Amino acid sequence: MSEGGFSALVLTLMPEMFPGTLGQSLAGDALARGLWSLEIKDIRDHGIGRHRTVDDTPAGGGPGMVIRADVLAAALDAVIPERDPRPRYLMSPRGRVFTQGEARALAAGPGAILVCGRFEGIDERVIEARGLQEISIGDYVLSGGELAAQVILDAAIRLIPGVMGGAESDLEESHEQGLLEYPHYTRPRVWEGREIPDVLTSGNHAKIAAWRRGEAERLTRERRPDMAEKIPPASGASGKKRRPEG
Repeated sequence: MSEGGFSALVLTLMPEMFPGTLGQSLAGDALARGLWSLEIKDIRDHGIGRHRTVDDTPAGGGPGMVIRADVLAAALDAVIPERDPRPRYLMSPRGRVFTQGEARALAAGPGAILVCGRFEGIDERVIEARGLQEISIGDYVLSGGELAAQVILDAAIRLIPGVMGGAESDLEESHEQGLLEYPHYTRPRVWEGREIPDVLTSGNHAKIAAWRRGEAERLTRERRPDMAEKIPPASGASGKKRRPEG
């Protein structure tokens, strides 16, 4: 673990998948500038026997293979310092869903340890013994946890001070204020017969802020009725926003 800053440790059977998307765009630039660090640990380094076996058949029978508790525990113990303050996440479709609020909290902390599963799953005993928090990026199943780990890290890294540049707030983005983000427009003013809403070219920042708030509420009600019941009351908005890269 590096001294200071955001430090990510990823344990995986597919180390060649990293840094992947994390080496590009905002995250990649921030990695090159030392705003965060990335360490990859190959779980297979602690595999059993000549073939470095990491899995076995599930107890009680059933399809697929399960990553052994002793193998994963050895990999974790080899790279995690004593009293490491970073949260330990296990990418899992049965975990709680990762949210924008958790991304912001993660970005403000020392980093994260992310375990990427494969096969049918991971021996439950190592999840309990090593305090792994199961976390999901949605209600679907991936072939492994590597892509989910990259999603979680990207969501957090872009919020680290200095990654997006300047001191502009990103609090108007989707999910930051309990709302989906309002629509955006740019030049040309008329495109295929469709015009930019007049209010956005009026120069009246109060009216622009009110329009954006109204559109954000409308989209939230239409597309995310589960969020609509919790729409927060409107507060002052500047009407200005820097668009992130991506």
